Amino acid sequence: MSTINTQTQAVDPALLTTMNGARATKSATQEAQDKFMTLLVTQMKNQDPLNPLDNAQITSQLAQLSTVTGIDKLNETMTAMSGNFRSSQNLQAASMIGHGVVVPGNNVELKDGKSVLGFDLPQNADKIQVKIRDQGGALVKTLDFTNMTSGFNSVSWDGKNEAGTVAANGNYSFEVIASSGEKKLDVTPLSFGLVSSVSFGTQGTMLSILNTGEVAMSEVRQIF
Repeated sequence: MSTINTQTQAVDPALLTTMNGARATKSATQEAQDKFMTLLVTQMKNQDPLNPLDNAQITSQLAQLSTVTGIDKLNETMTAMSGNFRSSQNLQAASMIGHGVVVPGNNVELKDGKSVLGFDLPQNADKIQVKIRDQGGALVKTLDFTNMTSGFNSVSWDGKNEAGTVAANGNYSFEVIASSGEKKLDVTPLSFGLVSSVSFGTQGTMLSILNTGEVAMSEVRQIF
Protein backbone atom coordinates (compact mmCIF):
# COMPACT_ATOMS: atom_id res chain seq x y z
CA MET A 1 0.00 0.00 0.00
CA SER A 2 1.50 3.31 -1.03
CA THR A 3 1.47 6.39 1.18
CA ILE A 4 0.55 9.77 -0.24
CA ASN A 5 2.14 12.75 1.46
CA THR A 6 -0.06 15.83 1.43
CA GLN A 7 1.72 19.15 1.99
CA THR A 8 -0.29 22.29 2.58
CA GLN A 9 1.31 25.52 1.49
CA ALA A 10 0.11 28.93 2.58
CA VAL A 11 -0.99 31.24 -0.21
CA ASP A 12 0.79 34.58 -0.35
CA PRO A 13 -1.68 37.30 0.84
CA ALA A 14 -0.30 39.65 -1.80
CA LEU A 15 -1.28 37.14 -4.49
CA LEU A 16 -4.80 36.86 -3.07
CA THR A 17 -5.10 40.63 -3.05
CA THR A 18 -3.96 40.79 -6.67
CA MET A 19 -6.43 38.09 -7.76
CA ASN A 20 -9.42 39.20 -5.70
CA GLY A 21 -8.77 42.92 -5.46
CA ALA A 22 -8.27 44.99 -2.35
CA ARG A 23 -11.23 45.68 -0.13
CA ALA A 24 -12.34 49.27 -0.47
CA THR A 25 -11.78 51.38 2.60
CA LYS A 26 -15.02 52.58 4.08
CA SER A 27 -15.54 56.00 5.50
CA ALA A 28 -16.54 56.51 9.11
CA THR A 29 -20.09 57.32 8.01
CA GLN A 30 -20.35 54.15 5.91
CA GLU A 31 -19.12 52.06 8.82
CA ALA A 32 -21.66 53.72 11.11
CA GLN A 33 -24.41 52.97 8.58
CA ASP A 34 -23.40 49.30 8.38
CA LYS A 35 -23.34 48.96 12.18
CA PHE A 36 -26.70 50.70 12.49
CA MET A 37 -28.36 48.48 9.86
CA THR A 38 -26.86 45.32 11.39
CA LEU A 39 -28.10 46.34 14.82
CA LEU A 40 -31.55 47.23 13.47
CA VAL A 41 -31.95 43.96 11.57
CA THR A 42 -30.79 41.98 14.61
CA GLN A 43 -33.20 43.90 16.80
CA MET A 44 -36.10 43.19 14.45
CA LYS A 45 -35.23 39.48 14.16
CA ASN A 46 -35.14 39.06 17.92
CA GLN A 47 -38.12 41.21 18.82
CA ASP A 48 -40.89 39.90 21.01
CA PRO A 49 -43.80 38.87 18.74
CA LEU A 50 -46.22 39.91 21.49
CA ASN A 51 -44.49 43.30 21.86
CA PRO A 52 -43.09 44.25 18.43
CA LEU A 53 -40.99 47.32 17.80
CA ASP A 54 -42.86 50.57 17.47
CA ASN A 55 -42.94 51.82 13.86
CA ALA A 56 -42.45 55.39 15.06
CA GLN A 57 -39.27 54.36 16.87
CA ILE A 58 -37.86 52.67 13.78
CA THR A 59 -38.76 55.67 11.65
CA SER A 60 -37.06 57.98 14.15
CA GLN A 61 -33.87 55.90 14.07
CA LEU A 62 -33.82 55.90 10.27
CA ALA A 63 -34.35 59.67 10.24
CA GLN A 64 -31.38 60.14 12.58
CA LEU A 65 -29.21 58.00 10.31
CA SER A 66 -30.35 60.01 7.29
CA THR A 67 -29.46 63.26 9.08
CA VAL A 68 -25.95 62.04 9.89
CA THR A 69 -25.46 60.93 6.28
CA GLY A 70 -26.69 64.28 4.98
CA ILE A 71 -24.32 66.21 7.25
CA ASP A 72 -21.39 64.09 6.08
CA LYS A 73 -22.22 64.74 2.42
CA LEU A 74 -22.64 68.46 3.17
CA ASN A 75 -19.19 68.52 4.78
CA GLU A 76 -17.70 66.86 1.69
CA THR A 77 -19.39 69.43 -0.56
CA MET A 78 -18.18 72.35 1.57
CA THR A 79 -14.63 70.96 1.58
CA ALA A 80 -14.66 70.71 -2.23
CA MET A 81 -16.05 74.25 -2.54
CA SER A 82 -13.39 75.57 -0.15
CA GLY A 83 -10.65 73.95 -2.25
CA ASN A 84 -12.04 75.47 -5.44
CA PHE A 85 -12.25 78.89 -3.78
CA ARG A 86 -8.62 78.71 -2.64
CA SER A 87 -7.48 77.74 -6.14
CA SER A 88 -9.42 80.64 -7.64
CA GLN A 89 -8.03 83.04 -5.04
CA ASN A 90 -4.48 81.87 -5.70
CA LEU A 91 -4.85 82.47 -9.43
CA GLN A 92 -6.28 85.93 -8.79
CA ALA A 93 -3.45 86.75 -6.38
CA ALA A 94 -0.79 85.64 -8.88
CA SER A 95 -2.26 87.98 -11.51
CA MET A 96 -1.79 90.92 -9.10
CA ILE A 97 2.01 90.81 -9.30
CA GLY A 98 3.22 94.11 -10.74
CA HIS A 99 -0.02 95.92 -9.91
CA GLY A 100 -0.48 98.67 -7.36
CA VAL A 101 -2.72 98.13 -4.37
CA VAL A 102 -4.12 100.09 -1.44
CA VAL A 103 -3.71 98.35 1.93
CA PRO A 104 -3.82 99.38 5.60
CA GLY A 105 -0.52 101.01 6.57
CA ASN A 106 1.13 104.34 7.33
CA ASN A 107 4.05 104.20 4.89
CA VAL A 108 4.42 106.68 2.03
CA GLU A 109 7.15 106.78 -0.60
CA LEU A 110 8.45 110.09 -1.92
CA LYS A 111 9.99 110.02 -5.40
CA ASP A 112 11.05 113.16 -7.26
CA GLY A 113 8.64 115.36 -5.32
CA LYS A 114 5.64 113.09 -5.85
CA SER A 115 3.78 110.91 -3.38
CA VAL A 116 0.25 109.74 -2.65
CA LEU A 117 -1.24 108.55 0.62
CA GLY A 118 -4.73 107.63 1.74
CA PHE A 119 -6.98 107.00 4.71
CA ASP A 120 -10.41 105.66 5.56
CA LEU A 121 -12.81 107.91 7.48
CA PRO A 122 -15.58 106.27 9.55
CA GLN A 123 -17.80 109.30 8.91
CA ASN A 124 -17.69 112.76 7.34
CA ALA A 125 -14.95 114.95 8.79
CA ASP A 126 -14.68 118.72 8.80
CA LYS A 127 -11.03 118.90 9.88
CA ILE A 128 -8.25 116.57 8.73
CA GLN A 129 -4.57 116.89 9.49
CA VAL A 130 -1.84 114.68 8.04
CA LYS A 131 1.55 114.66 9.77
CA ILE A 132 4.42 113.28 7.70
CA ARG A 133 7.60 112.15 9.45
CA ASP A 134 10.97 110.85 8.31
CA GLN A 135 12.42 107.48 9.31
CA GLY A 136 13.86 109.03 12.44
CA GLY A 137 10.43 110.23 13.56
CA ALA A 138 11.11 113.94 12.95
CA LEU A 139 8.17 115.96 11.63
CA VAL A 140 8.71 116.90 7.98
CA LYS A 141 5.38 118.34 6.87
CA THR A 142 1.84 118.91 8.13
CA LEU A 143 -0.99 118.92 5.59
CA ASP A 144 -4.38 120.42 6.50
CA PHE A 145 -7.69 119.63 4.80
CA THR A 146 -11.36 120.33 5.45
CA ASN A 147 -14.72 118.70 4.70
CA MET A 148 -14.00 115.16 3.52
CA THR A 149 -16.61 112.43 3.17
CA SER A 150 -16.60 109.07 4.91
CA GLY A 151 -14.80 106.13 3.32
CA PHE A 152 -11.65 106.08 1.22
CA ASN A 153 -9.86 109.38 0.62
CA SER A 154 -6.52 110.02 -1.05
CA VAL A 155 -4.28 113.09 -0.94
CA SER A 156 -0.97 114.01 -2.55
CA TRP A 157 2.19 115.44 -1.06
CA ASP A 158 4.54 117.47 -3.27
CA GLY A 159 7.51 116.48 -1.15
CA LYS A 160 8.08 119.94 0.29
CA ASN A 161 8.95 120.24 3.98
CA GLU A 162 7.94 123.00 6.39
CA ALA A 163 10.79 125.18 5.07
CA GLY A 164 9.46 124.91 1.51
CA THR A 165 12.31 122.80 0.11
CA VAL A 166 11.81 119.39 -1.46
CA ALA A 167 12.66 116.52 0.87
CA ALA A 168 14.91 113.67 -0.19
CA ASN A 169 13.52 110.63 -1.98
CA GLY A 170 12.74 107.72 0.30
CA ASN A 171 10.22 106.22 2.65
CA TYR A 172 8.28 108.25 5.18
CA SER A 173 5.49 107.56 7.65
CA PHE A 174 2.31 109.54 8.26
CA GLU A 175 -0.38 110.03 10.87
CA VAL A 176 -3.93 111.20 10.21
CA ILE A 177 -5.88 113.21 12.77
CA ALA A 178 -9.52 113.88 11.89
CA SER A 179 -12.53 115.24 13.70
CA SER A 180 -16.20 115.90 13.17
CA GLY A 181 -17.14 118.87 15.31
CA GLU A 182 -15.72 118.12 18.75
CA LYS A 183 -15.57 114.39 18.09
CA LYS A 184 -12.20 112.84 17.23
CA LEU A 185 -12.49 110.13 14.59
CA ASP A 186 -10.79 106.74 14.48
CA VAL A 187 -9.00 106.92 11.11
CA THR A 188 -7.45 103.96 9.25
CA PRO A 189 -4.30 105.01 7.34
CA LEU A 190 -3.84 103.43 3.91
CA SER A 191 -0.66 102.90 1.89
CA PHE A 192 -0.13 102.59 -1.84
CA GLY A 193 2.31 99.91 -2.91
CA LEU A 194 3.39 97.60 -5.72
CA VAL A 195 2.86 93.83 -5.40
CA SER A 196 6.23 92.12 -5.92
CA SER A 197 5.36 88.51 -5.09
CA VAL A 198 2.68 86.19 -3.72
CA SER A 199 2.94 83.37 -1.19
CA PHE A 200 0.46 80.65 -0.20
CA GLY A 201 0.47 79.06 3.24
CA THR A 202 -1.51 78.12 6.32
CA GLN A 203 -2.25 81.80 6.96
CA GLY A 204 -3.85 82.13 3.54
CA THR A 205 -2.75 84.10 0.50
CA MET A 206 -0.16 86.75 1.36
CA LEU A 207 1.02 89.60 -0.88
CA SER A 208 4.53 91.00 -0.60
CA ILE A 209 4.27 94.76 -1.17
CA LEU A 210 7.26 96.99 -1.76
CA ASN A 211 8.06 99.33 1.17
CA THR A 212 5.22 97.76 3.18
CA GLY A 213 5.92 94.05 3.68
CA GLU A 214 3.56 91.09 3.67
CA VAL A 215 -0.15 91.77 3.72
CA ALA A 216 -3.08 89.33 3.58
CA MET A 217 -4.97 89.44 0.30
CA SER A 218 -8.17 90.02 2.25
CA GLU A 219 -6.73 93.37 3.43
CA VAL A 220 -6.52 94.82 -0.10
CA ARG A 221 -8.88 97.81 -0.42
CA GLN A 222 -8.23 98.74 -4.05
CA ILE A 223 -6.27 97.46 -7.06
CA PHE A 224 -5.00 99.70 -9.85
